[in-house]
Amino acid sequence: MTTSPRALLLVALLPALPSIGVAQGYRVRLESRVQSVAYRGVTPDSIARSEVRVGANGVLFTPDGIAVSCIGEFCQFFRPGPIRRSGPLVTRLNLMGWDLGVAGLTVHANLRHATDLGSDDVWPAIRPSLQLIEGYAQLERGVWMLRAGRQTLTGRLGILGLDGGKAVVRVAALDLDGAVYGGWGLTRGASLPVTSRALNPLDDFQPRDRQIVAGAELGWRPRFGDIRAEYRREIDPASDFFVSERAAASATIRPFGRLTIFGGGEYDLAMGFAGSAEANVAWAGHRLSATIGVRQYRPFFDLWTIWGAFSPVPYHAYVGSLILRPRDDLTLSARGEVYSYDNTGAETGLVRIEDDGWRWNGRATWSPHRTWQVIAGLHAESGPGAASRGFDGRVTRRFSDNLTVSVEGGRVERPLEFRFDEATVNWLGADAEAQLDDRWQLTMQLARYREARDRPDAAAFDWNQLRLNARISVLLRSDSDRAWLPPRLGSPRQRRQ
Repeated sequence: MTTSPRALLLVALLPALPSIGVAQGYRVRLESRVQSVAYRGVTPDSIARSEVRVGANGVLFTPDGIAVSCIGEFCQFFRPGPIRRSGPLVTRLNLMGWDLGVAGLTVHANLRHATDLGSDDVWPAIRPSLQLIEGYAQLERGVWMLRAGRQTLTGRLGILGLDGGKAVVRVAALDLDGAVYGGWGLTRGASLPVTSRALNPLDDFQPRDRQIVAGAELGWRPRFGDIRAEYRREIDPASDFFVSERAAASATIRPFGRLTIFGGGEYDLAMGFAGSAEANVAWAGHRLSATIGVRQYRPFFDLWTIWGAFSPVPYHAYVGSLILRPRDDLTLSARGEVYSYDNTGAETGLVRIEDDGWRWNGRATWSPHRTWQVIAGLHAESGPGAASRGFDGRVTRRFSDNLTVSVEGGRVERPLEFRFDEATVNWLGADAEAQLDDRWQLTMQLARYREARDRPDAAAFDWNQLRLNARISVLLRSDSDRAWLPPRLGSPRQRRQ
């Protein structure tokens, strides 16, 4: 979907639609966000071996002191890349209309327009500049609902965009609900067809036709929980072959009191193996809440991609979390996980490959007054190839119902196992959120980032920058969408009079 004068005119006219009789009831939210951000990477370079210098410890360097790796008569290295600046401006419009002359009929639209105000044009997802995220009509009558247009499917099998239709039926007497859907799928993670030119980096692996998506869902909601099952398949119309075929089930059970058991799993019918799954037990008390569980994560790839040929193995993890409220104004929380990958079966000779890791984080929230909140956190993780550790904090002051100001900062260290440099990032920033009236909202954020890369050569460049983030939002709605209060009755004496 590319930008056109007709599309831009439609966006401009959407807020005015109710005034011209299209809908008697409507809600329109228009939001714009602009940022300033900078990128800096590395630039590959090479040099003849005859020009290389040897350091005191035998390490090879370029004449200006950058470490090199030599094969034969040529040596390769990376220079600090140029700083590239970006200024993304993203505008979203969300529209809902009802009372259209047909009982139970509503229309929904969600559009996104993006452009880069910077000179380097490096912000992702800028093209196409105008995108229709969702746009559908929905008709609901008692026990059934029909929806047609561009919509988003959510569930255990993940999030997927669909240009098509969906039908839902609810049987309240049996606590059952079911749904079927079908249409043309969108790219996973984007509101674009897989054939879009914006996805051209796929090159020869890009499908020539959009996939056909079909699926069904079934849910049972008894008093003690919620049980659901899903099935979804995607077909390449050019070959009639499956792009994917998966099934999933999930359940939440509340056997008694404050105890909850929940979990679920997926099965990839096209590949013939189990996908991601988890099982957890949770206890939610007044002062103490705890969760323990196990999970398996296996990445999912469509059959048309090349990634499935690498036979990705899953990892298995044991997880636990704890929330403690020793006082009404203090909350302490912690979460930890240890995991290990299955054996890949790859031969590595004398090299030992790490296949396990761990991660944890802790956080404290203190509210000494209804207008103040202090949050502090720690985190650390170590896994195959890299690690991370750091802390962060945030202090928020609520001056009124319409104005909130916060100050935050933190530090992150990233030791890297297979590289020279270890990066450390420190940041400090402030933001303010103002509710100007019942329609207008304004948010401003300013943050300073300082990064240093610790490595023993001249390529230890920094990546310092100042980031600005501003957002403005306006809500337009009809009188039928307002929650009117009854007239003030006055004092008992006045009412008697």
